[in-house]
Amino acid sequence: MPFFRTGLLGSDGQGPDSSGENIGHITAVRMRIVGSGSLDMRLYSMDDVNNYDLIPFTMAAATNIQPTRLANFIEQRASLHCSTDLINEWFRINRIIIYVREFGTSYPG
Repeated sequence: MPFFRTGLLGSDGQGPDSSGENIGHITAVRMRIVGSGSLDMRLYSMDDVNNYDLIPFTMAAATNIQPTRLANFIEQRASLHCSTDLINEWFRINRIIIYVREFGTSYPG
């Protein structure tokens, strides 16, 4: 079964090698995706301590929409894991947009 996982993303919008370690609130995931079957998605925190399941995308071979799934995941860094479950399911993703807003600058204490 095919899958992929993004690098760790932070709330500063600069990717995995940035210097900021602010706490981010991931609010949504939007994709330009075509395929066959169901795409399961899960957000993971650093070292996979916490995770959050998103509602799967039902894929089609041709589509004119970019579906969005809402999320409520608060972490310093997170990665997106996408996969299919059944044989002969496939996907092609041209764009991923992950909506993150800054939630805080540090944890208490």
